[in-house]
Amino acid sequence: MALFDFLKKKELQQIAELKALLERYRPITDIEREVENQKQNLNQLTRGKEQEIKALEQSYEVLKENYQNALQTYTSLRKEVSLYENKLDLIEFGIYEPVYSFEKSDDYRIEQNKVIALLKEKIVSEKAATCTANWTIDGSEAKGKANTKKFIKLMLRAFNGECDALIAKVKWNNINQMKERINKSFDSINRLGEGQKTFIESEYKNLKIKELILEYEYQLKRQKEKEELRAAQEELREEEKARREYEQAQREAEKEELNYQKALEKAQKEVAEATGEKQQKLQMKIEQLEQELREAQERKERALSMAQQTKRGHVYVISNIGSFGENVYKIGMTRRLEPTDRVRELGDASVPFQFDIHAMIFSDEAPALENELHRAFAQKKVNMINARREFFNVTIDEVENKIKELGIEAEFIRLPEAMEYKETQAIIERMKNPLPNETVEEIIAKEFPSTI
Repeated sequence: MALFDFLKKKELQQIAELKALLERYRPITDIEREVENQKQNLNQLTRGKEQEIKALEQSYEVLKENYQNALQTYTSLRKEVSLYENKLDLIEFGIYEPVYSFEKSDDYRIEQNKVIALLKEKIVSEKAATCTANWTIDGSEAKGKANTKKFIKLMLRAFNGECDALIAKVKWNNINQMKERINKSFDSINRLGEGQKTFIESEYKNLKIKELILEYEYQLKRQKEKEELRAAQEELREEEKARREYEQAQREAEKEELNYQKALEKAQKEVAEATGEKQQKLQMKIEQLEQELREAQERKERALSMAQQTKRGHVYVISNIGSFGENVYKIGMTRRLEPTDRVRELGDASVPFQFDIHAMIFSDEAPALENELHRAFAQKKVNMINARREFFNVTIDEVENKIKELGIEAEFIRLPEAMEYKETQAIIERMKNPLPNETVEEIIAKEFPSTI
């Protein structure tokens, strides 16, 4: 009994110690349990977020696909709308590349008439549009064929009418748009004919596009011929002015030569009879008259030579910063006896300021020199379309270096005077801060009295 009590007491003591240990280390066990709970919660949250991300990615792919479809639809609609807008949309439709290279505008008309003849031939031979079904009306194939012919005629009339309207309106900034509109009309009319199994042939459409191209290039060539004619007429007028100048200079030189010759003969007679100081004065006068006679003869010979040699002339380099800005130079040629007269004419009412001369180069081969300079700066032309616009976006150093490279000695004036332009700028600047009740006329009178 005593042993039992002892063992019981010992067991109770161990249980008490165990409880004490459990109580002592309870925080540690709670933390481990909490960590495990947090792990489970975190795993659950991660799985939830992964599902949300996956759902968002699916939504993004759907939106992306819808956006691409919408963008394609917008682009297609925008292009269709632009076909009917009167815009210089050269970038979207591309720069036009010529198809034909006939020498004369009449050649384009001849070729166009051949195309029109082919179009008529296709209509007559019933190859312009075809029907792929044998229709019957009230059981009659004849009635079906008659109805099909009427429908084909209607389709061709609609297509030809639209094409002819486009051909009549074609010009430099819409040629590619007009081609697209013919293609659009072709597709639209053929869709309308699907129910009747009737279609305009692609070969017929291509002939219409060919007619359009020939019309455009005819107009382009015609315009070029007009410009060439104007340039030739201008050149003739310039040569006529030069010829009149040479003839006038020659007449004046001949008149001077005759006067000096008479005066010289008179002086020579007088010197034979004079003596002393009077003879010395007459001798000096004779020498002066002989010199003036030689100069008059040289002027006559020069005028005669210039008139006879059509290649002689002056190549000029001029600028107009008030009209065109800096580093824009006109390189041209004139056969005028006084080349500066030509420069003054260029600065007429068509530009707000006079031109400044940077170089005036006389040459026995003036046209060749002008062409050489134009070729050298071809990539720097201000107008890339019209070669007769002789303006170049270059520096005066580039022009001078090219002249030296050609072995020609020429004097260059580097800085333009641009008097009118600079004085105008000064007046504009002065007008920003006028005195009380001061008028523009008063400002000009005070600052630049020479202009009044």
